[in-house]
Amino acid sequence: MIHLYNTLGRRRMPFQPLEKGRVRMYVCGPTVQSEPHLGHGRSAVAFDAVRRYLTWRGYRVTYVRNVTDVDDKIIAAARRKGIPPEELAAVMTDRFRECFRALNVAPPDAEPAATAHIGEMREMIARLVERDLAYPSGGDVYFRVRGADGYGKLSGRNPDQLRAGARVEPGESKRDPLDFALWKGAKPGEPSWESPWGAGRPGWHIECSAMSAKYLGIPFDIHAGGADLIFPHHENEIAQSEGADGVRLANYWLHNGMVNLQGEKMSKSTGRLVDLAGALAQAGGAALRLFYLRSAYRSPLEFSAGHLEEAAAGLERLRAFRRRTAAAASPDPDVLARFTEVMDDDFNTAQGLAVLFDAVREGNTRLDRGGRADGLAAAATEMATALGLDLGSEEPGGLDDLGGWANADGLASLARSFDVTGDSPEQLLDGLIAVRSRARESREWAAADGIRDGLARIGIMLEDTPDGVRWHRS
Repeated sequence: MIHLYNTLGRRRMPFQPLEKGRVRMYVCGPTVQSEPHLGHGRSAVAFDAVRRYLTWRGYRVTYVRNVTDVDDKIIAAARRKGIPPEELAAVMTDRFRECFRALNVAPPDAEPAATAHIGEMREMIARLVERDLAYPSGGDVYFRVRGADGYGKLSGRNPDQLRAGARVEPGESKRDPLDFALWKGAKPGEPSWESPWGAGRPGWHIECSAMSAKYLGIPFDIHAGGADLIFPHHENEIAQSEGADGVRLANYWLHNGMVNLQGEKMSKSTGRLVDLAGALAQAGGAALRLFYLRSAYRSPLEFSAGHLEEAAAGLERLRAFRRRTAAAASPDPDVLARFTEVMDDDFNTAQGLAVLFDAVREGNTRLDRGGRADGLAAAATEMATALGLDLGSEEPGGLDDLGGWANADGLASLARSFDVTGDSPEQLLDGLIAVRSRARESREWAAADGIRDGLARIGIMLEDTPDGVRWHRS
């Protein structure tokens, strides 16, 4: 049985969907005021992996991810660029989609945009006003936080403690500093829509409440997003949704950890950002996805160029193993059982990858010693599919593709260790491959593995094929 950590209650618990065999899942998508960064990719991959694993386990998943395309930040960014907010939002929405596709994030079943659901938001606000949980004031409409039962149950924050540091900003007309805007009165030059309270636009929090209810109904199974959304966004979603409809919004709340740069959180507010498109251009989508999956989704994730290189090397190990084992076979059931066990524990992709790489390591050992690894290869492919990892690969290149033999010193050192001589890097590599082949024929596995591993450390991967040994860069 799958167990997950539910932020609502802050405990690990069994996963029991509302409807047998079906999961309804809502993920807070991006606010599209600027280019996507690594943190956006982390959240997208984390919950795409949850969705894919649930599907792999046999559930029928309805997956909704919204786009916030009207917001204070979008309006401010568009003003700085001198373009209409809707133009900026459209361009940036496409950028996010391009990056998510590159990361092999599957398209959601529905991708509602806020500006296409103003009617649903007005209706929800009207219900809150009718129930005295919201009030119009000065062209705005505010949610009355102290009228909400259990406010703070997701974040663990006490309204009385929150009030001590809260204040009413200039221009606001709310009754209590804790209250938040559901509808914002129109301002010159800003997008606006008509409403019973005057022209204006929705507040940020009401958007997700209205759209999740439309596409999934309430309650639904899983609501997910970044840990930075727990308060106030998700806390306010719960208050307004449950206030308007009188039932629980979602049964399980999942939150991914933040991406850190040198120990500090990466975010637009701090200006500490790594451009997602740039990282994709540098490493490729599959390697970047593997980098994200190497940490459990709730854990903070430290980014560095070195970590990205390690992920790229790991991806190549997976692809090289697949190229060595093309025969179809049934997956090794013991391997898949171990994979299921660790992934059932709160979708732990770090441990899932450990099982995958263990299978690849064992498979390579068997192949190096003349055995078969068809079941392990099939299991590896199955696990990679469940994690959304693309193990397709390009054909190895020729000798000129080694980047000018940037690792010539390392190659020469390894060659000396095995008494291999030559007048060029090409001759040294050919000599090492020949020594390894003789070692394998003589069943001298330590020597054969030493050459293979030594070459891998300097970026040269060997493959044993029916046509002989082939090599390529990692």
